[in-house]
Amino acid sequence: MVSQDTIVALATPSGAGAIAIIRVSGKDALTIAASVFESVSGKDLLKQKTHTIHLGHIVDGAKVYDQVLLSIFKGPNSYTGENVVEISCHGSTYIQQQIIQLLLRKGCKMAEPGEFTLRAFINGKLDLSQAEAVADLIASENEASHQIAMQQMRGGFSNEIAKLREELLNFASLIELELDFAEEDVEFADRTQFYDLLERIEFVLKRLIDSFAVGNVIKNGIPVAIVGEPNVGKSTLLNALLNEERAIVSEIAGTTRDTIEDELVINGISFRFIDTAGIRETKDVVESIGIKKTFEKIEQAQVVVYLLDSSQISDLRFEISDKLQNVKVEVEKIRNQFPLKPLIIIGNKADTLSETQIQNLKSEIPEILLISAKENTNIEALKNQLLSFVNTGALRNNETIVTNTRHYDSLLKALEEIQKVKFGLQSSISSDLMAIDIRQALYYFGEITGQVTNDELLGNIFANFCIGK
Repeated sequence: MVSQDTIVALATPSGAGAIAIIRVSGKDALTIAASVFESVSGKDLLKQKTHTIHLGHIVDGAKVYDQVLLSIFKGPNSYTGENVVEISCHGSTYIQQQIIQLLLRKGCKMAEPGEFTLRAFINGKLDLSQAEAVADLIASENEASHQIAMQQMRGGFSNEIAKLREELLNFASLIELELDFAEEDVEFADRTQFYDLLERIEFVLKRLIDSFAVGNVIKNGIPVAIVGEPNVGKSTLLNALLNEERAIVSEIAGTTRDTIEDELVINGISFRFIDTAGIRETKDVVESIGIKKTFEKIEQAQVVVYLLDSSQISDLRFEISDKLQNVKVEVEKIRNQFPLKPLIIIGNKADTLSETQIQNLKSEIPEILLISAKENTNIEALKNQLLSFVNTGALRNNETIVTNTRHYDSLLKALEEIQKVKFGLQSSISSDLMAIDIRQALYYFGEITGQVTNDELLGNIFANFCIGK
C-alpha cells in the first residue's frame, strides 16, 4: 500500500500566512532537497547531521524562489522513520506552489491524505491506535478531547490492550501445545490461572466499552435542545449562554422558524445548543414545519432544556392557570416520548417575580431552575447542571477513555469471544474448540493496535487525515 516514492506536501494550512512548512519524506528526500537548496554558508546538505536546521535559498538554476530554513531528520529517527526534510518558507501561496512544483519536477510525488502518518505506522514509529490519535489531536477543539488524544497518542490505550493480548497469547500458546499432545491427555495451561486472566480481561474490556459513552460525548459534543412555547426567551437564553447575539430576539411570537445551532465549551466539554421553533398550536404552515423540526431535534439531542416564561404563570390566578397546565402537559409529553433523556425545566424572566411568586412557582414545579436570560442571572447554575450529566470522573482520574468507533466495535467483538472462552472453560469443552475462540479474541485485539491489518482498513483510516500529516 505504501509506495517507495519520496513524497511532498504542504504541512501547514493552505492559504497565505507568515510562514508555510513543506514536508518531504522518503529515501531520496535529502538528495532532492540538496538539489534545490543553496546554503548561505556554502554547506553541503548531504553531509549535515540529523536534527539540524540550515539557512539558505530554494533555487532552480539561476532563479531564486525564497530564503528558507531547512530542517533535516534522518531515518529512522524521524516522524515517518524515513529521511525527512521540512522547508520553512514565507507564507505566500505563490511561493508555496512554486517550491512544491519544483520538488515534483525533481522527483517527488504528491502525498496522499495521511501518508506521512501511514509511513510512520508501517515503519513502526506508531501503532495504529496512536496513528488514529494523531487525527483526533488535530481535530481536538476543547481541553477534554485534547487530553484524551494526547493520552492515546502516548500509548496509554495501546499499552493496556497490548498487555492483555500478550498475557492471553501466552495461555493461547499453552492451549495450542496441548493440541500437539492430545493423545496423552495432558494440560499445560493452569485452568484456574487462565480463568482468573479471563475474568480480568473481561473486567477491563467492559470498563473500556463503558468509557465509550463518555468518550463519544467528549469527542463530538453533547447536543442540547432548547424547547418551549413561543416568545419565552429561548433565543435570548442561547445568546446568554454563548455570550453573543447569535439568535434573533423579538417580541413577536414564532420568530424562530428554523433551528439554530452553536457550540459552547464548559470546563473542557463541548455542548451544542439547538434553539428550536416554539411549541404551540398554529395554522402557520412555515411555523408548523419548524415545530415538527423541534421534535426531530429533541430526538437527536442528549439533553433537553424546557424553557417557560415564569412571569406569565407565577401568579397562578384563574385566568392564567391554563398556561401552567399547558406547560405541565408539554413537559409530560416530552418525558413520555423521550423517557431516557435528561430534562431541565427552566423558568425564564425570574427577575420580574416577587418572593411570593417564586415560592408559588416552585411549589407547582419543584425541579424548576429560575433564571433571567436577559439579566444573565443563574446562567452559571444552568451550566453546572448541564455539566453534571457528563461523567468526567474518568477524565479527571486520567483513565483510558475510548473515543474511536472502530476501537469500540473491536472491543465488543473481543469481549464476546472472551466470554465464549470463559463459558467453554466452565463447561470443560475440548482445547481445540477453545483455541478457536482464543484466536478470534487475539485477532480483535490485534485489529485495534494494528498487529492485524489489511489495505482496506488502512485506506479507510488514513483517508480521513489531512494531506501533509
